[in-house]
Amino acid sequence: MAENTRNALHTPVCDLLGCEVPVLLAGMGGVSHWELVAAVAKAGGYGILGMVRESPALIAEEVAGVRGATDRPFAVNVIPSATEPGLLDAQIGCCLDLGVTAFSFFWDVMPDVVARVKRAGCLVLHQVGTVDAARMAEDAGSDVIIAQGVGAGGHVHGRQPVFELTEEVLNAVSAPVVASGGLGTGADLARALSMGAAGIHCGTAFIATAESFAHPYHKTRVVEATGADTVLTDVFVLNWPKGAAVRVIDNSVTKALGGAYLGHDPDTLPREAIAWDGDQPRLRFSTDSPLRTTTGDLEAMALYAGEGAGAIDAVIPAADRVAAIAEGARRILASTS
Repeated sequence: MAENTRNALHTPVCDLLGCEVPVLLAGMGGVSHWELVAAVAKAGGYGILGMVRESPALIAEEVAGVRGATDRPFAVNVIPSATEPGLLDAQIGCCLDLGVTAFSFFWDVMPDVVARVKRAGCLVLHQVGTVDAARMAEDAGSDVIIAQGVGAGGHVHGRQPVFELTEEVLNAVSAPVVASGGLGTGADLARALSMGAAGIHCGTAFIATAESFAHPYHKTRVVEATGADTVLTDVFVLNWPKGAAVRVIDNSVTKALGGAYLGHDPDTLPREAIAWDGDQPRLRFSTDSPLRTTTGDLEAMALYAGEGAGAIDAVIPAADRVAAIAEGARRILASTS
């Protein structure tokens, strides 16, 4: 392989984050645990631990798990605006005490939180859904801006197509920009790099992997789904601020509502346990997705998936997913160079 082809995927994000290919694992709450993070990192990508609202004790266990499996760098994802302030303070304090060197933030930009971890010498990746938020994140000190389009699975901040938003963010900030939202193929990575982005950020593609902490039922539903099977809704809103939309695979809950039905107020929704993780109840309309440990009515839970689900046709090792994305992008870029 020619040298320029081998280096075609090397971007500033690779140097900044210490990865070999600019494929970032989304810090999916519950799903992106240490096993998946380590697998992506060892394969040359960049892993992000999904620790939203998790206890400092679990964060310590998960960080130790990653470090026990690989010496590759990784980040920890927490979501300041969706976390009780006392818990957020404890989470960040725990991470800093553990020597975590990078954080991933999402949703509202909270400059004081960014400043705190920057003062400790940490890198900050901030996922945003608008150009204004991208500017705010950069002004606050974020090192990498992740531009999230409306096709993303899970919580969705953006309302524009991913490459449209990415183009606008590229023109608005000087920090490296990573595209996110329904992406998970070599063609997606090649397109992102060709337009000047520094990489892609993938969630759905890594739900359907062997190391993912998602329940096998969730993985199977992702493999079977197409983008047209997903819906943007805010009915799965318990645990998050009012109006926080998610993209999920259409199920009995969304079908019963006849569509997206934006405007749900979490304070008015019933609290009904439909599943369990040990002794922890999982409520109908909550943001919890089914995990390996979950039992109960899995079909009625939030089955997160992005519009790129149609490109995911099997549950495979995370390393194979990283390799397929990278090799696919190299082939496309080589053929167009």
